[in-house]
Amino acid sequence: MDQRKCECGHTNPIGTLLCESCGKPLDVEIEQTEFPDMRYEGMARRSQTYTRKLIDRVWNWFSSVKVAIGIILVLLVSSAAGTLFPQQQYIPVPVPTEADVARFYTDTYGKLGTIYYELGFHNLYSSWWFVTLLVMLGTSLVICSLDRVIPLYKALSKPRLNQHKSFLKGQKIFSEGQLPAGASQEELLEAAAQTLQKKGYRIFTTDRALLAEKGRFSRWGPYVNHIGLIIFLIGVLMRNIPGFYMDEYVWVREGQTVAIPETPYYVKNVEYHTEYWSESEMPQKLDLQGGVIPKNFQTDAVLYVNKNAGLPGAEPDLAEVKSGPIVVNHPMEHESLYLYQSGVQEMQLGALNFDVIDQKNGGKLVGQLKVDLYDPPKEQKIGNGVVVRTLDYFPDFMMGSDGKPATKTNLPKNPMVALEIVGENGKVAEKSVYLQGTVITQKSNPQYGLVIRKPDLIDITGLNVRVDKAVPLIYFGSIIFMIGVVMGFFWQHRRIWVQFQEDHVMLAGHTNKNWFGLRREIQGLIEQTELPLAIEDKAKV
Repeated sequence: MDQRKCECGHTNPIGTLLCESCGKPLDVEIEQTEFPDMRYEGMARRSQTYTRKLIDRVWNWFSSVKVAIGIILVLLVSSAAGTLFPQQQYIPVPVPTEADVARFYTDTYGKLGTIYYELGFHNLYSSWWFVTLLVMLGTSLVICSLDRVIPLYKALSKPRLNQHKSFLKGQKIFSEGQLPAGASQEELLEAAAQTLQKKGYRIFTTDRALLAEKGRFSRWGPYVNHIGLIIFLIGVLMRNIPGFYMDEYVWVREGQTVAIPETPYYVKNVEYHTEYWSESEMPQKLDLQGGVIPKNFQTDAVLYVNKNAGLPGAEPDLAEVKSGPIVVNHPMEHESLYLYQSGVQEMQLGALNFDVIDQKNGGKLVGQLKVDLYDPPKEQKIGNGVVVRTLDYFPDFMMGSDGKPATKTNLPKNPMVALEIVGENGKVAEKSVYLQGTVITQKSNPQYGLVIRKPDLIDITGLNVRVDKAVPLIYFGSIIFMIGVVMGFFWQHRRIWVQFQEDHVMLAGHTNKNWFGLRREIQGLIEQTELPLAIEDKAKV
């Protein structure tokens, strides 16, 4: 590693702007034009010292503030793009398959929705490239911090008292004057030390120099910010570890029990009901034009745990662990699992009901037929030996491009059911089709007929199921970040140097912000100690 030697004899690493021993600028041209930046006390940073190896280049790339800002901008733009349309887990209708997901975005948002889905923005925040950006941001924060905090710590932990004259003259606040005859340097230093100590300064002295310092801890504010952000990012990335985070959306019909993904739990929708405000409860008369105002959305649910969750191929053995209402903003909680009331589809088709009649026997009722539209039975015995078989079923009927029946979705929005009615002892076999409120028979004069009755209507509740064990770490990182913000905003690192050279006294001051406050303190010091100085202020106050 190349080194730079100062006129005082001290050897400094390449990249050093101010001599580590005396503080003299090492670049003569800079000394004559503009004093070096005091942000890192002129110390050499690793990114300025090592540049030859591949690891040095990687370090230097991540240590660049411009790179960190670029990563942040890409994250901000992509995060904003992810909010244009709802993420997959927040789609307000059931989408059991990936094809249903793609169809939802296309049908709802058109061409933009298709592009949104094809680019993978429907699962943006868990995508590999978004997680990679977060890892890159965390790496940049770590390297940026280490690259700067280590030299800053080395400089501040060993403050220099006897500074080179060029160092003092380079400060934004500087003054030099001649001592009056008979003045004692020791007495002036003692008076200056006492005055500054009363103002909260920490005093370092030698026989001919004094350094007063306060608020050094504020210099660590940005790095405390970085620590908080790193902890925050670790919490966010921990959400990708199985078991640490889950954000699923499940639809549960009344009376249905469904498995909660990625957990050993099941949830049953016992009953859903919406409560409305009555006119007597209204604070004032409102013209609702025949409408109503919802008061409460509630699902009465039971939470089960599967005792056989760890046994591959075993039938679920459910044991109740909790039951009660799930209300908006009042989730059902069990250990780290939360179930939120997030959506509902009321008055949905649940089952088709028919009366099976014998048309050749005066329309005599043979029995009643129920076709569950979510799990149609393959065969049902109606009565008098009559059996009804389900031949085919299309929940959301459409004609395919090949001219054959197909279904748009797995939801019973436009059900078509093909049935076969087999008479007693199999003597008669007739086929019928239900579609859009109509029964179509194979024969023009069949023996058995289907009379449509009122269908079963059900409510389907949407539950947001969440597990987030990383929240405490995210909160902790946020608190650390705010501590760093307070440290950096409300305190300043102020330093005042008083130094004697023969019959001259020199005074210089530096702060990382609030130059007006430092100037006022130095002016008070000069007045109280009667130093023969007039401030030369190069700062914009």
